Amino acid sequence: MTDDIVVILTALDLEYQAVRENLTDPQLHRHRAGTRFETGWLAGRRCQVALGLVGKGNHPAAVLAERAIAEFDPVAVLFVGVAGALRPKLALGDVVVATHVYAYHGGTNEDDGLKARPRVWEIPHGPDQIARHLGRTGTWTTQPASGGTAPRVHFGPIAAGEVVQDSTVSDHARWVRQHYNDALAIEMEAAGVAQAGHLNRSPVVVVRGISDRADGTKTNTDGANWQPKAVANAAAFATALAVELVREAQTSSTRPQAEPRRTPTMNPTVNNSASSAAQVGVQAGHIHGNVWVGGPPPSTSSDLSSHLAELREQLWRAHRSGHLDQPTYEAAETELTAADKALDDPRDGSKLVVALKRLRGLVGDVAELAAKVAAIIAVSRGVL
Repeated sequence: MTDDIVVILTALDLEYQAVRENLTDPQLHRHRAGTRFETGWLAGRRCQVALGLVGKGNHPAAVLAERAIAEFDPVAVLFVGVAGALRPKLALGDVVVATHVYAYHGGTNEDDGLKARPRVWEIPHGPDQIARHLGRTGTWTTQPASGGTAPRVHFGPIAAGEVVQDSTVSDHARWVRQHYNDALAIEMEAAGVAQAGHLNRSPVVVVRGISDRADGTKTNTDGANWQPKAVANAAAFATALAVELVREAQTSSTRPQAEPRRTPTMNPTVNNSASSAAQVGVQAGHIHGNVWVGGPPPSTSSDLSSHLAELREQLWRAHRSGHLDQPTYEAAETELTAADKALDDPRDGSKLVVALKRLRGLVGDVAELAAKVAAIIAVSRGVL
């Protein structure tokens, strides 16, 4: 099990389903504002994913990406779906990973014409290196059927606006070509997701499968089922990338640290001794955590409130990491809410202890949580 999680967002139901098919044991996760995510696993439960649907356009994508980042605190956010090709070298079904995301609709309209005021977000170096290595090795995809061609992975800028482009000669197409002529593909949501990631210091990687050529032939390519083919390739690459991002995060966090420098005059051995009628209080080398002399510290209702708040956070983390299933987590939340309400009324001290005992029974299989609840029960009996 791991606390590390990757958020994967899509704009279309077709894209959502393509990612979901890669997940094991998807579970519903309700956000308090009504947004529904699903959490599931990849690679034999080595990588946890939270999957969400943001809808079309940069604005809703930004809002729901912000919500997902705040809710899950992910290792990274992957935005997965389809896009239109702007370069002839891209084949239908190929995958594009954005090195830059352009928000191309910014500009100023003056007497001599419309002038671009672009905004741009760049992929972080670490995820970029992992994605490039994955693309080089080709381990993310299976070999195509006889006579087929394996999809290629391209790295380059993606342009994100608010319209579906399906022309090479329209004013809109000429505008994009003039001001963003290095863009490989064009779509409608990546700028919003990239902005949300930037504001939250959360890495964002945009992965798009090429489903049309943005040249007036979209109806034909959609009719030939290139959308499901393209998004299946994008989903395959993105889920493989998610596994690698989590593996990298775990490797970085578990890398052995250098031994701290010891103060030469500090003796780590502690001897407490006295002779005759002398008394010794405390002598200590290194102290970790809290130390009380002469019994436990005085506790108040405010102390209990803070303990319950900490417990709520621990419950959520245990649920997110898979240590508590959804029904158990919901039942534990109900008992914790009852304990909070009982704490507000000193006359309900017995109700508080009863709720905590029920909670302890629910989380008994998670040693850390059970110990925390037992400690709160002990403190509550001394306060109420």
